[in-house]
Amino acid sequence: MRKLKMQKIKELLSSIYDNTLNKSVTDTFISRVEQGKHVRMKIRKQGWDESDVVLITYADQFHHLNDETLKILGDFYNQWLSKSFSHIHLLPFYPWSSDDGFSVIDYHQVDPVCGDWDDIAKLNKSTRLMFDFVCNHISAKSSWFQQYLEGNPEFKNFFISIDPESDLSAVTRPRALPLLSPFILADGTKQHIWTTFSDDQIDLNFANPQVLLAMVDVLLHYLDAGADYIRLDAVGYMWKTPGTCCIHLEKTHQLVKLFRAIVDEVAPGTVLITETNVPHKDNISYLGNGHDEAHMVYQFPLPPLVLHAIHSGSARVLSQWAASLETAENNNTTWFNFLASHDGIGLNPLRGILPEEDILHLVNELQEQGALVNWKNNPDGTRSPYEVNVTYMDALNRRDSSDEERLARFILAHAILLAFPGVPAIYIQSILGSRNDYAGVERLGYNRAINRQKYDLHEIENQLSGENELREQVYKKLSHLINVRKKQAAFHPGSSFNTQCINDNLLVIKRHSNKGDNVLALFNLSHVSQPFMLPDNNFEDLITGLKINGKQSYNMQPYQVLWLSY
Repeated sequence: MRKLKMQKIKELLSSIYDNTLNKSVTDTFISRVEQGKHVRMKIRKQGWDESDVVLITYADQFHHLNDETLKILGDFYNQWLSKSFSHIHLLPFYPWSSDDGFSVIDYHQVDPVCGDWDDIAKLNKSTRLMFDFVCNHISAKSSWFQQYLEGNPEFKNFFISIDPESDLSAVTRPRALPLLSPFILADGTKQHIWTTFSDDQIDLNFANPQVLLAMVDVLLHYLDAGADYIRLDAVGYMWKTPGTCCIHLEKTHQLVKLFRAIVDEVAPGTVLITETNVPHKDNISYLGNGHDEAHMVYQFPLPPLVLHAIHSGSARVLSQWAASLETAENNNTTWFNFLASHDGIGLNPLRGILPEEDILHLVNELQEQGALVNWKNNPDGTRSPYEVNVTYMDALNRRDSSDEERLARFILAHAILLAFPGVPAIYIQSILGSRNDYAGVERLGYNRAINRQKYDLHEIENQLSGENELREQVYKKLSHLINVRKKQAAFHPGSSFNTQCINDNLLVIKRHSNKGDNVLALFNLSHVSQPFMLPDNNFEDLITGLKINGKQSYNMQPYQVLWLSY
C-alpha cells in the first residue's frame, strides 16, 4: 500500500510539471516525504462524527497583562469552551504584516506575541488543532520576497513577474484591487508582480517546482506540529495561466491531490479542507472523486442562505438548495459548515441560487441596518458586492430589535447550522454574542475589522458571567445546543438528511443514523406562531426535554426551534 501511495505522489508530480521534472528533483520530493513519516507517531482520529465541533479563533483573541496569548487562549478554552468544542481552528498565528495574519512573513515561526511552538503543543494537549496553510501567497515583507527583490538567484522564479500590457482580462478578480503591483528591484528595474489579493500578498509561482518543494516543507511542518485539520486558504488561485480565468485550473486540482496524497502517506487521519468562496458547483469540485482530493469543503452558501431565510421569513430557497446536497455514507467526504468567520459573509456562492436582484435587496437591507460591504470589479467594467462585513448577530437583526428577539433569531440560525449534515464550526465572536465593532473599523481602517474584535480576558469573562446579559445568554444557550447535538447520533455528518418546507415560514429537517436514531427538527422562521401537525409518534424535544405526543397540531412560537427525537 505504501509503495502505491509513493507512486501516486510521483505520478502527480509528473502530471503537474508535464513530465519535465528530472529524476533528482523528483527524488528530493520523495525524500522529504519519507523524512516526514515520523509524524505517524501521533494517532489521529479517522473520519468524523457528531461529537466534532470546531471553534474558529485568533491565537491572540484574548489578552491579559503581557502573557503570551496562546497561553491565555488555552486557559479560556479549558474553562469556558472545552465541553463544547473538539477542535480549535487557530487562524494564522505566524509572524504577519497585514490582513490579520493572512500575509505571512514566516510560515515556520509563531508570532512572538502569541508564544512559540511549545505553546502550540501545550494547547494541542487540550484539544485537536486546525492550522491555516496559506498556500497561495506570502507577505511582501517575507524573506523570500525580499531576497527576490535583492536579486538572489535562488528566488528568481518564486514569484510571477508579467508585462503589464499583457491581456489579463479573463482573470477572475476576487477584489476591486489591481492584479499586478509594481516593485523596484535592487538593480533599479521595475517589475509588475502578480498579487491576487493585495500588494502585501505576493502570489507564489507553483510553476517553479522549488516553490512547491518549499510549500511541501511547510505542510510537513504543520503535520509534525500536531495539526489534525489543514485549511487550504485561497486555494483556487494557486496556478496561473495567462489567457485563462486563473481559478480552479486543472493544475490547481492536481496540487490539492498532491497535498492529499502526502497527508495520507505521512499522517493518516489528517483532514484537508479547501477554502473556496465561489459558486457551489466550483466549490464541490474540490471533493474530487471522494477519496483523492479534499476531505471537506467549506459550505459557503449556508451563511447567506440562512440569513436570507430569516430576513425574508421564508425557508423555500434554503430548503430547495439543501435538498440538492448529498451526504457521504462512506464517511470519505463531508461539509465544513459555518455561519460566521473572520471574513465577511460571502455573496458569490449565492449567485446561481438567488436572483441578482434578491441578492442586492438583501445587501441593501443589511447596509440600512449598519453592515459594511466590499465590492469586486467585473470584466465588463461594472462592480458587484462580494462580501458583507457584519457580526452574524447584527446581520440577523435590526438596529431596534430587542435583545430577546436578537437571541431568538441567533439561536434559530445556529440550530439550523447544527442540524445540517457535515462538521459544524462556530466563530469565537458568535459564542461570545458579539456586536459590530465600529471602533475597530475606524482604528484599523478596513471593513473586516467589524467582526474581529479582541478582548481583555477579565473583561470578557465578567461579561459572560452576567455583566452583559445578551453575551451571557448567547453563551449559555449556544453551548447547550452544541452539547445536545454532540450526543445525538442522528447528527452524524454522514447520517441521512431530508428537508422540506411545510409553508414559507416552517422548515423541517429529518436526520436518521444507521444506529436507528431519528430527529425531526422544526424551525419557525417567522415572527408569528405557526401550527404544525405532528406525525403519529411520541417525541422528546432534545433541547428542552419536553415530551410531546404526536398526531396532533403543535403551535410553534415565533423563531422557535424543536429537535424532536423519536
